[in-house]
Amino acid sequence: MGENPSRRDLLRNAVLGAAALMLPEALAACQTGKSPQDARTEKSDPDHERLTSWTRKLRAEGLTRAETPLGLGSIRVGELAVGTPYVPYTLEAYLKAGGSPLQEPLTLSLTRFDCVTLVESCLAVARLANSKDPPTWERFGREIERMRYRGGERRGYTSRLHYFSEWITDGERRGLVKDLGAELGGAEDARPLRFMTDHRAKYRALADDGVFREIETIENRLDRHPRRVIPTKRIPEVVNRIETGDVLAFATEIPGLDVTHAAFAHRGGDGILRVLHAPLSGGVVQVTRTTLPEYVAAIRRSTGILVARPLRTENGTGLSPDG
Repeated sequence: MGENPSRRDLLRNAVLGAAALMLPEALAACQTGKSPQDARTEKSDPDHERLTSWTRKLRAEGLTRAETPLGLGSIRVGELAVGTPYVPYTLEAYLKAGGSPLQEPLTLSLTRFDCVTLVESCLAVARLANSKDPPTWERFGREIERMRYRGGERRGYTSRLHYFSEWITDGERRGLVKDLGAELGGAEDARPLRFMTDHRAKYRALADDGVFREIETIENRLDRHPRRVIPTKRIPEVVNRIETGDVLAFATEIPGLDVTHAAFAHRGGDGILRVLHAPLSGGVVQVTRTTLPEYVAAIRRSTGILVARPLRTENGTGLSPDG
């Protein structure tokens, strides 16, 4: 494995079957090298151009109407992103460069994705399109921050939602998504999540004793929130209840780990439910040829899926009324 694998890298390695050495950490976002304020002022910046054109398209196609599920707008953004390169490791780039885990920068991109940053970015763009305010890079960054960090507040490395199941529960608590595990008959997975602390040497940030202890505390706290996983064999029974734009997380039996990949459910014109995602194996954002049940069944050590439905919020975005 490469140096300093991340949570997101963990996901990609799990898909490849390197289960014995896998670890969560970055499911990395892609760093632009610019602050949100700098990037939004550069009219020639390709990330800014995508933000502007994609929000304009969603509005033109009527995907921002109040009665339209947020997932439809999000999946449309994903379709517009098809072909965009998959790039791992970027969320941890600041650590490799000597940065402190106590001050984690906000990394953003619409021109490079990994599996989780694709999900976050599509949701963020859809929420901005629903807002009446201009889709600035700064507002895009605030949307990402709201999803990526516990309670929506970026306080450093430990405030990031490293385990994707917590990404779902934290988002549900704040009205950003609805966990459909119980509704779809998911089975309880109460295994303790200890992947990060059990593989401390693989995480650059965990060399700091204080950071390690904080992650350890977070993992212990997650024991109180078992996951609801729809077993692989039951997915065909619930596909008609999964909507296009629902967020999918692929559960695993790997000790100490919750999921190995994140994506969107995608139902095309043929009515068949597939997966829209940013996979390592394909190298770019794509829609699977296989159906969702077929895709999950082919994942080594898979146990099923977690499903979360994106929600609109009162003011049309994931931002609070005062911004």
